[in-house]
Amino acid sequence: MEKVNQTSSVSEFILLGLSSLPEDQKPLFILFLTIYLVTIIGNLLIILAIHSDSQLQNPMYFFLSFLSFTDICFTTTIVPRMLVNFLSEKTISYAGCLTQMYFIYALGNTDSGLLVVMAFDRYVAICDPFHYVTTMNHHRCVLLVAFSCSFSHLHSLLHTLLLNRLNFCDSSIIHHFLCDINPLLKLSCSSTFVNEIVIMSEGSVVLVTPFLCITFSYIRIFITVLKIPSAAGKRKAFSTCGSHLTMVTLFYGSIFYVYLQPLSTYTVRDHVATLAYTVLSSMLNPFIYSLRNKDIERGLRKLMARRKS
Repeated sequence: MEKVNQTSSVSEFILLGLSSLPEDQKPLFILFLTIYLVTIIGNLLIILAIHSDSQLQNPMYFFLSFLSFTDICFTTTIVPRMLVNFLSEKTISYAGCLTQMYFIYALGNTDSGLLVVMAFDRYVAICDPFHYVTTMNHHRCVLLVAFSCSFSHLHSLLHTLLLNRLNFCDSSIIHHFLCDINPLLKLSCSSTFVNEIVIMSEGSVVLVTPFLCITFSYIRIFITVLKIPSAAGKRKAFSTCGSHLTMVTLFYGSIFYVYLQPLSTYTVRDHVATLAYTVLSSMLNPFIYSLRNKDIERGLRKLMARRKS
């Protein structure tokens, strides 16, 4: 009889956010509003600089423009909801929570796919430069981006549908600042065995496989670069990979920390790692790729000069 009485599911959740203290809400609102504005403006400038400079019309910057666009969408899925919660009611509807989770995973995995594609681009450019133009032609670049997006949405749809079959009736309080799968599974009064098996199998493959592809690409790149006789040639080759490697380290390091662990060990301490790959990586993306990148700096100067004229 107790099981029967627990079949009604909640209609909304309460996102506790980063802090429940009233005095923290306004400072956090100002901090994350600033982060959000910097993220949007920085990534928009990268996109505009790439599309306004004919010298940046190549595969590497084609992928970078899509990465910047995805980061804008990714951050918009998360931060505006956080800003509302800082200053008003912390509730989110059941449908709104699942929708947010769907786009977080779809866009986050699209980011992951684009990082793989960018690593492949660098591999071809350095290890097989004579066939670069034919291998990384525009048609193939579009297909790689399309595959990254479509596969990510299918992965996200799978986990959202599996979560939708559960009941949430013991508690509606989510100890997080977003609707993530681990804290939601902890709230469920249904069996989460299937969800956990899929996360640890399919989810792990989706997380680890892109990272292994990037690792393999860079092992081949390093081997090739070490064979270059001149020190200047080595520096030039490594300089084209430095920004990408920085993003890969930040993105995958924080994701592995959060998701490659049993559900029972998930704690509030994982909020910092979640912030790293959801909010901070999107904000830092324009700075990482424009720092010491003379092509992007030139594109930005041209863009500013065009706006002034």
